Amino acid sequence: MSTRHVPPEAKRSPGLKAWLGLAIILGPVLLVAMDNSILYLAMPRITDALTPSADQSLWILDVYGFAVGSLLVAFGTIGDRYGRLKLLLIGVLSFGLASAGAAFATSAWMLITFRALMGIAGATLLPSALAVLSELFPDARHRAQAIGIFASAFAAGFAIGPIVGGQLLSHFWWGSVFLVNLPVVAVFPALAPILLGEVKETRPGRVDVVSVVLAVVGLLLAVYAVTTTAAEGAAAVPAALGAVGVVTMVAFARRQRRLEYPLIDFGLFRDRVFTVAVITGLLPLAAWSATAYLSGVYLQTVLDMSVLQAAALAVPGALVLTVTCIVTPMVVGRVGTRPALIACHFAIAAGMSLFLMTGATGGAGWYAAAMVVAGLGYGISFAVVADVAVAAVPSERAGSAAAMAETSNEIGNALGIALLGSLAALIFRLMGPDLAPTLNETAELPGVGAAALAEAESAFVTGLHVVVVVAGLLHAGLGVLALRWLPASAPAPEEEGNGGSPAGALDDAVGAR
Repeated sequence: MSTRHVPPEAKRSPGLKAWLGLAIILGPVLLVAMDNSILYLAMPRITDALTPSADQSLWILDVYGFAVGSLLVAFGTIGDRYGRLKLLLIGVLSFGLASAGAAFATSAWMLITFRALMGIAGATLLPSALAVLSELFPDARHRAQAIGIFASAFAAGFAIGPIVGGQLLSHFWWGSVFLVNLPVVAVFPALAPILLGEVKETRPGRVDVVSVVLAVVGLLLAVYAVTTTAAEGAAAVPAALGAVGVVTMVAFARRQRRLEYPLIDFGLFRDRVFTVAVITGLLPLAAWSATAYLSGVYLQTVLDMSVLQAAALAVPGALVLTVTCIVTPMVVGRVGTRPALIACHFAIAAGMSLFLMTGATGGAGWYAAAMVVAGLGYGISFAVVADVAVAAVPSERAGSAAAMAETSNEIGNALGIALLGSLAALIFRLMGPDLAPTLNETAELPGVGAAALAEAESAFVTGLHVVVVVAGLLHAGLGVLALRWLPASAPAPEEEGNGGSPAGALDDAVGAR
């Protein structure tokens, strides 16, 4: 791991320019996080406007997360070599252009394309923003505070995305949820060169383009096969493409073992604590994204609530998630990471069980309660995963560990919609009235009878219940695994070198990329 020389004068309190630099960096961070979730309440409106098929609806939601997750590590290395501020500026401007294109898309595939471009641009922002921020705060204590704010802003962006989207949709058309990005895009390029300095690192390694292509192609083909089969039934072409995707991902994994500087260091998974940490980064985001998406449809279409009412119900869970993310590092400093990780999974499992109380004729209160209880687990996950992953490996491999922790969040968000969303679509196709592949399309059919609509709503709720049962069992299982695998004496984060916080471990990892 590289070391940063900290001159004595750097240990003084950071000046106003450093805190203003932090404020300007939080803009892109919020954009990346919010755009993972802002569409959850907008999907019924988008379905009315663009009439996407069931699998297209899933791609509209999750192609962004797949693009961000697949390219985070690659763009982190590119920023190290060619300049992080330069990459940030390019990424923000590209994000703005892609957002404008998405806002005025006239077809489902056009929207999917612009969402993919937004994801590619978003992948440039997170690693470079964190690295530039670390240079603003050379002193470990202040740096830990700043990166803690960074992490909390990222968690808050995920949580408030549906709320912001609901507010916009109550006044404007569906494309407005993308135009919310444009103020940041306008302000950041004007202020960033003044408040932030350019940072480059002379570290060994290069971006293995073949690995990037194998990862993206393999993942997308496999997910395409799953979503298409769930929505339309088994067919030869999706099955063949899925097989190609699996073979491609196997080739990717084999290639990583031969590279000196792999995109994913699979050797890290020999450590059980690291494995639990990475799965904890992935699984809670999968559960959260799937339930948030399905709940948006449930509240608006099944319970016939307005988008503003649905957004209001999401507020308590968002507040709990954000506050938990802020408070958790202080608690972990006293009790250690093991109880936090265990509590994370059992809280989410308990929240998933409350979803089972929802029904076709009522259940809005149970939805809010479920998101509050699960929000405790989600907040813990955001707060401790990177720290646990980094602490579990040797310091010279901290960069790879932190990158994989960040990537697991993004991939988890996308996989939740792709896999659990496909499971819900499959249940609807098998149990619904077989008039249309989705509930929204069924409700929009001319002359659809009350009995058929009630059957469709019941099938959708059953699909939601199956999804939360699967997600709850996975979390309960991982909680038991954490009880058995994590050492009983797992220490709290060390004080030395990183300011005694998960944020400090993240910062050390940035220096090791």
